[in-house]
Amino acid sequence: MSKRKSGCNIHGILLLDKRLGVSSNKALQEVRRLFNANKAGHTGSLDPLATGLLPLCFGEATKVSALMLDDNKRYQVVIQLGVMTDTGDREGTVIETKPVPELSIDDIHACLEKFTGEIDQVPPMYSALKHNGKKLYELAREGKTVERKARHIIIYELKLLDFSKDQLALDVFCSKGTYIRSLAEDIGHTLGCGGTVKELRRLEAGQFNIENARTIEQLTAMDQQSLFQCLINVDKPLEALPAVQLSGEQTIRIKYGQSVDLLFKMNGRLENRQGTVRMYNDAVFLGLGEMLMDGKLAPKKLFNMNNDML
Repeated sequence: MSKRKSGCNIHGILLLDKRLGVSSNKALQEVRRLFNANKAGHTGSLDPLATGLLPLCFGEATKVSALMLDDNKRYQVVIQLGVMTDTGDREGTVIETKPVPELSIDDIHACLEKFTGEIDQVPPMYSALKHNGKKLYELAREGKTVERKARHIIIYELKLLDFSKDQLALDVFCSKGTYIRSLAEDIGHTLGCGGTVKELRRLEAGQFNIENARTIEQLTAMDQQSLFQCLINVDKPLEALPAVQLSGEQTIRIKYGQSVDLLFKMNGRLENRQGTVRMYNDAVFLGLGEMLMDGKLAPKKLFNMNNDML
């Protein structure tokens, strides 16, 4: 996340269809300049090789970006069989090639079945995970390889879209923390020939879909009013949380960091509930609160939604 002092206070989420060949940060800065936004960040990087859905958060929306990192993702990936690179994708240096065996559709489906469900996956060296305070990709660029602990992930769906002699096209719906490059390599090894990512496109991230995303070319062609209309409300990713309405007096107390008495009304009955809730005063989103065992609501994360928008 980055800030600038001379820009505008803009709050919301924009869905970008990231183009091929740029980093997620460069894509973010390009859009940020269009809005002249003070504060911006993205939720889950896409490698320069990858295209597709990149949610960008502006202003107070950056406070929910960490929650969005936990979302499930959907990708379409093309795996080049018989080729292994040091990065796990076609942008890396080829370190080994193998002949691709004659594979039947049944062979491929049997392989994919092994990677569907709960699995343990070893992260790639070319990743932003840290080892003794240093990012793995920094060590990899120095020619170093360190042991990485396998991480528990879930592949909810793994569908074969297309198959030629040396390429597989797959649809992958997976949990957070899944590395598609590692998945491609593991599938290649299981098929006996190795593999690397040739193409990668993200289609979904949580409740957001590529169908609602805009390219940088589309955004650049818009006037300011149309541009701001592309912004999604800050509280959109939080819709799964219960919502509570506060009175004017309760709102003032919450903004001063004080707890307020609050009971939920469910099926005509008042009852205590615990956990994180969304707080509103009329239609204005105030932030997140925590319902306590004693029936009090305590402020957890407040949002200042003053906009400099048109």
